[in-house]
Amino acid sequence: MSLLEGPVGAWPGWVGLIQIVVVAAVLYRLLVLVQRTRAMQMLIGLLTLAGIYLLADVLQLDLIRYLLGRIFQYGAIAALVVFQPELRSALARLGQNRVLRIFARMEEGQVVGEVVEAVERLSRAKIGAIIALEQEVRLDEYGETGSQIDARVSADVLVTIFTPYSPLHDGAVLLAGDQIRAAGAILPLTQHPLPDKSLGTRHRAALGLSEETDAVVVVVSEESARVSVARGGRLERDVSADRLREILSGAIPERTGRPLVAPVRAAIRRAT
Repeated sequence: MSLLEGPVGAWPGWVGLIQIVVVAAVLYRLLVLVQRTRAMQMLIGLLTLAGIYLLADVLQLDLIRYLLGRIFQYGAIAALVVFQPELRSALARLGQNRVLRIFARMEEGQVVGEVVEAVERLSRAKIGAIIALEQEVRLDEYGETGSQIDARVSADVLVTIFTPYSPLHDGAVLLAGDQIRAAGAILPLTQHPLPDKSLGTRHRAALGLSEETDAVVVVVSEESARVSVARGGRLERDVSADRLREILSGAIPERTGRPLVAPVRAAIRRAT
């Protein structure tokens, strides 16, 4: 049975529309999963080779066409071996949809509790801190500026990282799900003037990251011990523990939201 019901070029039937939507959703999800990873570079390389193969076929370059054909024949198996970590990570992220994440609500509540407890302890001790919670847009490129860490989110670990004179206390901590991915990371500074001159580099970095991604960034001021949260290029100040818990509880389940909203909005803001 053909995709289109009726004459060629007619409006597709319900079955055709469902197939189009499913294929588009799968392709979109795959692109989201591989963005900013080596898999994206691999995809670009494969598309380049495919373009060269088509050109060689048109120009009747038999040797080039033969060699590329052999590469395509065995390249898929080699790709599975070389990019096994990326594929495993992609499959894990694929399972983080809203239906399956219902079963992870208790774990998310534990993550929120650990972050809130750490922020409270840091605030009481007047220890400066900046914690970025990854949403849909991955923070890998910012994590590369710091030290890679693969540990579960824990209030004790977070407080230890930001303890003065520790090797990683002067940068940002990046969280992805229930994992601490990096510490001592350098974040982009906002180019917009801050509403309060007393706000320092941590607040500028938090706003900068929130303008370029959809991350939720928590800041503890070293001078005033006040807690602020940056989201979507906006800074909410004097955030209480209950309010912070409310924000984070709404942020973590929304990791499957729209990944391109924040970058596009930031680009429009910078252009105007």
